[in-house]
Amino acid sequence: MKKMFLFLIIASAISCGKKVSQENTSTTPKETQKEVAVGGDSDSHGCKASAGYTWSTLKKECIRVFENSTRLNHAEDGKTYSTVSYVIFDGNKAELFLDTQKESIILERKSEGDSWVNGDWQLIPWKGYVLKKSGKILYTGE
Repeated sequence: MKKMFLFLIIASAISCGKKVSQENTSTTPKETQKEVAVGGDSDSHGCKASAGYTWSTLKKECIRVFENSTRLNHAEDGKTYSTVSYVIFDGNKAELFLDTQKESIILERKSEGDSWVNGDWQLIPWKGYVLKKSGKILYTGE
């Protein structure tokens, strides 16, 4: 019994000694890691791009343009594209979210059946939609 008790004391002293020596050898300061908040990418309107939201000037809220919108594909020009653009409608106004533009573009039409226009941009309701700029077809959509 005395041998067992003596053995436990020696074993615990050795293990404590190893732990203290390991703590002393790692005295180099650890690098502070920058914490990145998930979803902390809000824009000036509070829209979280990482969640797919973007600001709609027309709706005056953060929206996901790929939901409840019309998809516009690049017009056939022999190139293959991996991006698309979208348009949403509200009354006689349409808002374009183009992959080539940083800001959305608001178009207006005078009456039902007319094209939506803003400067040299024109969205024509024909076999779906055709988007032209300066008379050149850029996008088509259903």
